[in-house]
Amino acid sequence: MEKKLKDLREEYLQTPIPKELNDVVQAALNEKPRKKPRVARTIWITAAAALLIVTASVNMSPAVAKAMSDIPIVEKVIEVITFVEWNEEENNSSAVIKTPAITGLENKQLENSLNDKYIAESKQLYKEFTDSMSTLKEGENGNISVESGYKILTDNDTILSVQRYTDKIQASSSTESQFDTVDKKNEVLLTLNSLFKDDRYLQVINENIMEQMKQQMAEDPNKIYWVEDDEFVEFKGIDATQNFYINKDGKLVIAFNSYEAAPGYMGAVEFTIPTKVISDLLVGDQYIH
Repeated sequence: MEKKLKDLREEYLQTPIPKELNDVVQAALNEKPRKKPRVARTIWITAAAALLIVTASVNMSPAVAKAMSDIPIVEKVIEVITFVEWNEEENNSSAVIKTPAITGLENKQLENSLNDKYIAESKQLYKEFTDSMSTLKEGENGNISVESGYKILTDNDTILSVQRYTDKIQASSSTESQFDTVDKKNEVLLTLNSLFKDDRYLQVINENIMEQMKQQMAEDPNKIYWVEDDEFVEFKGIDATQNFYINKDGKLVIAFNSYEAAPGYMGAVEFTIPTKVISDLLVGDQYIH
């Protein structure tokens, strides 16, 4: 696994600069044009990786950066690509694990930390799957399914919200998600605390979520949440580390994984918080409105 990731990283970083930029780069480096090397490609590296290579090349050389800055058609583009994908199937079990990568940030410390985190998450999922398969006896079926991927929930001039999800089936099913929301203009990672003036928001949001839970249960008898008067596990509310994202409409969405706020059959659940409920507590309306 470690060797596969290392090889992919090396190939990723050694991919040649796109042909249309070659003359500019060569002139900046005062080198004669050379024949473009033939580089093997894996089926897991997408064509969008070329954009990341250009970005990496600019950061490697001040001369290249200066030459690139003179090209008016080159614009800053922050996007999410599939860095690598694993597909494995054996003993009636399967794993599909897609690892995203954020590209185009000038803040390389943030970009690298996020991408390293995504790789680490995928490595752990792959390890868990292979460890489970290794415990099977000869001829035994694992009946395990793991699917992990990502969704771009919001992508506008201000923010980029990315969800990484994992669906697991092994006797029972579960869905887990993690979210990152990036301020694209200032290139910082937003936290729940950073959106509010102080921690009063926790109680306000908790109360609103419980109201929504009770309302949904009253309207639909098939829905069950672990609110305070439920006979099952009591809903404890959120804290500063709670999963969240900002949707396309500029609304705050609080997200729960399977079993966190409701029985397993409810799966992952989300609650959109009305902005009027939290508007006085927000530090501003740049993100949430």
